[in-house]
Amino acid sequence: MLAQRVLSALVGIPVFIALVVWAPAWAFTAVVLLFAMGAQFELYGMFAVAGIEADRVAGLLLGALVVLAFAADRPVLLPLALSLAVIVVVALGLRREAPTERAWAGVTLTLLGVCYCAWLLGHVIWLRALPGGQMMTLFALGVTWCGETAAYFVGRRFGRRPLAPRVSPGKTVEGGVAQLVASVLVAVAGARLVQLSVPDAAAIGALLGSVGQIGDLSESFLKRSAGAKDAGRAIPGHGGGLDRLDSLLFNVPALYYWLYFTGIY
Repeated sequence: MLAQRVLSALVGIPVFIALVVWAPAWAFTAVVLLFAMGAQFELYGMFAVAGIEADRVAGLLLGALVVLAFAADRPVLLPLALSLAVIVVVALGLRREAPTERAWAGVTLTLLGVCYCAWLLGHVIWLRALPGGQMMTLFALGVTWCGETAAYFVGRRFGRRPLAPRVSPGKTVEGGVAQLVASVLVAVAGARLVQLSVPDAAAIGALLGSVGQIGDLSESFLKRSAGAKDAGRAIPGHGGGLDRLDSLLFNVPALYYWLYFTGIY
């Protein structure tokens, strides 16, 4: 498993860097769209095994519409796309045989896929579009993944106390602390690359190191609810695409809004 993780990282990381730095905006949007729809597909498939069926086609199309709205020049298109998603998904619930709890669980799941995968990941399009956004996007990826790596190794070697045993028995307090510390250190080390002061970088590192863990645990909660170990098998050693995006789904919006409301960018 470790060898597969390392090999996947050696192949995937250069590809991610190339896409973020050199890909034109339309190509980057297409990649984000592909990842969002892939994560949605995994989410729907995971719960289908548990007997909860989403309106997959509608959910995927509406999720794609939300992602594309992030790339549009007119800001009004994004709330329009999200509003349309809510209206269409809830309206589609009317065609189900009976308004039972399980029927409306499918409606909720469909909308969750749009909001959780497409809406949250779509913020990376806005993040990359900021001045210096390519480097800031790489900064977010680096801080998040280095923090996760530290949590993995420290948790396996020194982990003793469960962090959230009912949700993810394998995660430990020691691993969580390691992720927070590593995130801060990596953020401070990369501060110059994104023209941040050391205090600002440390604050962002602490933010991503904390919020990322919530994102990770949230996906673990969803997997446990569906009775699944992994969201998929798309990435050898890592599970599915959703398993690799779980922290970023929370970290990218957190970073974007932090930069926006603090006036740093």
